[in-house]
Amino acid sequence: MFKKMDRNEGFTGLEAAIVLIAFVVVAAVFSYVVLGAGFFTTQKSQEVVYTAVDMSSSSMEIIGDVYGLSATAGGDSPTVDTIRFTLGLAAGGSPVDFSTVQLVFATSETVVILENLTADKLATGSPIVAGQWNISDGAKKEDLLLDGQDKFTIMAMPENALVVNQKFNLEIRPSIGAAFGLKRSIPAKIDKVNLLY
Repeated sequence: MFKKMDRNEGFTGLEAAIVLIAFVVVAAVFSYVVLGAGFFTTQKSQEVVYTAVDMSSSSMEIIGDVYGLSATAGGDSPTVDTIRFTLGLAAGGSPVDFSTVQLVFATSETVVILENLTADKLATGSPIVAGQWNISDGAKKEDLLLDGQDKFTIMAMPENALVVNQKFNLEIRPSIGAAFGLKRSIPAKIDKVNLLY
């Protein structure tokens, strides 16, 4: 007398709700993973760009003029034996450790890496000689870091003295960042102190 009725409508709605909730949860987890990977990739790309900018841009600039000094001015064949210039940080430049900086001096005939005459050698009274460079002003023996508003006056003595109208390239190579090139030529008349263009 009981009529058996097969009605599953209520169960189907419940099952559909469970499946829908499962899909929503899986989609949320998947989107979280995809967004996380996207943010990670964006951060890495940004890091690479900032590193590339730091490595490709020089953080130094010349302050004032570049001078050529001559010990033989007034003689028969005067030459320039020392290059003198002042360096500072460019706007937004990162500090430069001058204990690790290399100076490369090049003419049309030679390319020479000048020896860094550090503050330790200067303390013993060693004079600068051909093939060397030093910081003559602006740095302390313990502090060879060019940062902030510091200005270092550099004296570079090439291995061979420079004659009239000779062109040269002096490249300052820090351990981190791009090299800073300095191209100048010796004037037609050499005095004791010469402004180099």
